[in-house]
Amino acid sequence: MTTIIIALIVFGVIIAIHEFGHFIVAKLSGIKVNEFAIGMGPVILKKQGKETKYSLRLLPVGGFCAMEGEDAESQDPRAFSQKSIPKRMAVVVAGALMNIILGFVLICATTLLYQEVVTLTIADFTYTTDAETGEHISTSTSETCGLQIGDTIISIDGMRMFTDTDLSYKLRSSDTESMTVVVKRNGERVTLENVKFYNTKTQGVLDFYVKAEKCNFLNVIEYSALNTVSTGRLIWASLIDLITGKYGFQDLSGPVGIIGTIGEAASVGETIVEKLISVLSLASFITINVGIFNLLPIPALDGARLVFLLIEGIRRKPMNREQEGMVHFIGLVVLMLIMAFVTFQDIMKMVKNDNPPDSSSVSVSDEANTK
Repeated sequence: MTTIIIALIVFGVIIAIHEFGHFIVAKLSGIKVNEFAIGMGPVILKKQGKETKYSLRLLPVGGFCAMEGEDAESQDPRAFSQKSIPKRMAVVVAGALMNIILGFVLICATTLLYQEVVTLTIADFTYTTDAETGEHISTSTSETCGLQIGDTIISIDGMRMFTDTDLSYKLRSSDTESMTVVVKRNGERVTLENVKFYNTKTQGVLDFYVKAEKCNFLNVIEYSALNTVSTGRLIWASLIDLITGKYGFQDLSGPVGIIGTIGEAASVGETIVEKLISVLSLASFITINVGIFNLLPIPALDGARLVFLLIEGIRRKPMNREQEGMVHFIGLVVLMLIMAFVTFQDIMKMVKNDNPPDSSSVSVSDEANTK
C-alpha cells in the first residue's frame, strides 16, 4: 500500500506540473481555460472556479488543460485558436518545459541530500589483496591501458561525458570491448586508444573510482543542469534504440511497471534519506522522460501540436480545427491501445514474478565507486 501511495504521489506531481505549465501560460496569454484536470476517466473531485472547472479523475495516467478553441473553431476572442502563433507555441511547450524544470529541481534535491557532487575525475583504481603476501594487486584493466589517477574523462568513443550518468550509460551499453577515451590530464587533452574497462575481480566494467566534491551552490547548480541534459540525451538514445530494434516492446513499462519500479526504489537503502534519494532520482528521470516524450511529433502529444502550428506559420493560413482534432483523436486512441498492451505486459510480468530490479541501471556513483 505504501508503494502505491508513493507512486500515486510521484505520478500526481509529474502530471500536475505538466498541466500546470499549459494552464499558467494559457492564463498569462489571455486564453480561456474551460477545465483543468489531473488524471483521466471518471471524476472523483471537482470544483467550479470563476471560469475554469478543476477536477481530479480516477486514473492517474494523464491529465488535460482544456482550452476554448483548442480542437474546434471558436469565435471567442480569448479562444486558443484566436491567439498569435508564438503565444500558442508557448502554451504547447510549457508543459514539457515544466517537467524538465521539475527534473532539474529534483536532481538538485538529490544532490544536496547525497551531500556530494560526483565528478568525472579518476580518484583511484580497483585492487585486491593477496591472501599470502598482503600485496595490493591491481584488478583494473583501464589502468594498464593508460588511464591515470587525476585524469578527467571528457569523452568515450566520441560521446561527450557531462556527468556520471553519461559514464554509467556508456560503459553499460557499449558493444565494443576497446574504446577511445579522451581525458584532461595536467591541463591538456590526451587521447587514449584501445582502452578496456574491466575489473578482473568482479568481472564488471567498474574498475576505477571517481572523485566526489562537497556540495556548494555553484557545483550543485552546474551538476544538476548537466545531469538534466545527460538524462534527456539518455532518453533520446533509448528511443533511438527502440526504433532501430535494439529494444522491443517487451522492454517497455507502463504505469503498473513504473509503480513496481518506484516500489523497488523506495526499498533501496537502509535510512529514510537513502530511500528518499532513490525515489527522487527515479522521479527526476520519469519527469524528464515525460517532458521529452511529449515533444515528439506524435498525434495527441504536444510535439504534434507544435508541428501543426509550425505548418500554420509557414502557410500563413489556419489549419482546419476539426481535421486537426481528428488526427489527435486517432493518435490518442493508438496511444491508449499501446498503453493497454504495455500495462497487460507489466501485469503478466508481475504474475510470473519476472520483473526483478535491473542492477545494470545503477550508476557508477551508486556502486560506491566514488572517493
